[in-house]
Amino acid sequence: MTDENQKLAEAREHFVSQWGAIGSGWGISRTMAQVHALLLTAPDPLCTDQVMETLGISRGNAHTNLKELLSWGLIRSTPVRGERREFFEAEKDIWKVVTIIVRERKRREIEPTIRILDECIEKVEGEDDPQAVEFQKQMKDLNDFVNLAMKSADTVVKMRYPSALKLAGKLFG
Repeated sequence: MTDENQKLAEAREHFVSQWGAIGSGWGISRTMAQVHALLLTAPDPLCTDQVMETLGISRGNAHTNLKELLSWGLIRSTPVRGERREFFEAEKDIWKVVTIIVRERKRREIEPTIRILDECIEKVEGEDDPQAVEFQKQMKDLNDFVNLAMKSADTVVKMRYPSALKLAGKLFG
């Protein structure tokens, strides 16, 4: 292996490792994020055995995380000529990856949060007790904020990448 190939291999390994750590902060498992990072940076589709070997994980762990990434739409199964095994490749368009992640996080986290807040507001609706009134105000304020964040994310996801970059430039200087 040349020095250049060795540097590339080390950089990929570092990215996969760190993406796993970052992913766990976003509420997904470290392994799921590492599998995604591995497929995202792989030049060719990989089979389950290659994922297992590269990450040092069990077949069950690899299978579970590949299945979950498929359900999110972040990877797809792809045929490889002359192979009977199933191979996987990641979506490489980063804007599409971001929009998929935002959509899934909204569905899995934000929408249930809004439902819970709505239920809490409804439970104290019409109560005269000052604590109930304050609780309802807090829940409404939180609900308003979460809905604003959701609508903002929806707007950004619907934008095309250049438009989103332009907007971000205006907002964040």
